[in-house]
Amino acid sequence: MTLSDIIFYLFAGSIVTFSVLTVTSRRILRSAVYLLFVLVSTAGIYFMLNYNFLAAVQLTVYAGGIIVLIIFSILLTSHVSEKAVVAPVKQQIFSALAVVAGATLTLLTIFKFAFKPSASPAMVSDVQNVGRELVSYGRDGYALPFEVVSILLLAAMVGAIVLAKKEKNLKAEETQTKNNTENSSKS
Repeated sequence: MTLSDIIFYLFAGSIVTFSVLTVTSRRILRSAVYLLFVLVSTAGIYFMLNYNFLAAVQLTVYAGGIIVLIIFSILLTSHVSEKAVVAPVKQQIFSALAVVAGATLTLLTIFKFAFKPSASPAMVSDVQNVGRELVSYGRDGYALPFEVVSILLLAAMVGAIVLAKKEKNLKAEETQTKNNTENSSKS
């Protein structure tokens, strides 16, 4: 086993470990930090594959920008010390069944697919070609998917903020009502 293999297994192990911790942690801020570790480890694998541009984008856009946005959203909309509620046993069972079904489907698809080597030469992956494909709308372009994902992320953030504000307003109203009833009972 070479040093490259050992580093790959360290990155892969940290991705799996922190992915599980991301979805099982009851504290939302810790989940965001665990997600940061997953994204940094993914960038490490990209660096190992000599996809330097993709690794740099992974670090700057996802690990840098998206995680900071998620952490700011968490800090603005909820208390850091809050713990997520534990799902009921019935929901946990259905979630486990969904995970097993998804993993089974994924593994069956991978193992049944006949991976054939391509006769065409590999595409040159320099910065100029990658940049051209990222901004093109053609067959191999990625501009439209980036725009769709950005709108989806924006909608998710706005929805999370609206839900958090509603919850905060409900708590404030409950506190106000409780104080009013206490004041009226004293007088």
